Amino acid sequence: MNLDLHSHSIKSDDGRAKVENYCEWIRKKELPLDGFVLTEHRQFDDESDYRNLEDEYGILILKASEVETDYGHVLIFGVNTDMRHAYDFGAINLSLDHVIEASERCGGMAVPCHPGRPNVGLAAHYHERGPVNSVTIIETRNGGSRAGEDEASIHLAEAYGYRGVGGSDAHLVSQIGKCATRFDTPIRNEADLVAALKNGDFEAVSCQT
Repeated sequence: MNLDLHSHSIKSDDGRAKVENYCEWIRKKELPLDGFVLTEHRQFDDESDYRNLEDEYGILILKASEVETDYGHVLIFGVNTDMRHAYDFGAINLSLDHVIEASERCGGMAVPCHPGRPNVGLAAHYHERGPVNSVTIIETRNGGSRAGEDEASIHLAEAYGYRGVGGSDAHLVSQIGKCATRFDTPIRNEADLVAALKNGDFEAVSCQT
């Protein structure tokens, strides 16, 4: 099962894509994608209901978040009420160690994204300040990466023994599905996604031609 674990809709301040248009594009282009996760910036969208789109297009649509920490940006999966009280999703300098610990304690998973990207990625902060011991998974394939950034992410994963996921980091319709994560087990909801991430039943894949 292929899921794009990193995408943004118009709910994000810099997103330019409607969720329905993502679905239309995936079907029109016959992308090898079974679903995608909306990781809106500095928030969790608990208002939008995409079940009708899931039924119409046969595509799984899950919701998550992308928060900002002292070690760069982080994807948060399995968001729930307890987690949203554990730290402020809208803050821009959260403690990465606290975000990972609190997310796991509340039943979710925190995954640093585009770690090879300057300023907002894990690698640059590791170079300056050293590693964070609680990290176990990072995004090794990102559809928005520039030359050398994914290579830096993969090198980081190899150096520290991290598992890797993939996502498009789409902000425009045409960007969806450029990278994804292939799971060995079926994913039907956020709980299944978190369980698969914890079990390690996945690999990052690039779908770019």
